[in-house]
Amino acid sequence: MENNIKVLRQKRKLSQKDLATACAVSRQTINAIENNKYDPTLHLAFELASVLETPLEELFNYKRSE
Repeated sequence: MENNIKVLRQKRKLSQKDLATACAVSRQTINAIENNKYDPTLHLAFELASVLETPLEELFNYKRSE
């Protein structure tokens, strides 16, 4: 599952550290999520959407496997 977190974060002029602090996770966690190496928990996904002031469905590009 790919995501748009980096683009949305940059639009808000937030660093990875800023976003991490606001979501109570490490900068490394944000980096891993942005690089599609880690899928956030549902709780963290909602937190990211809240901090980035965007609907949850705009954070992720879900591709169905057929």
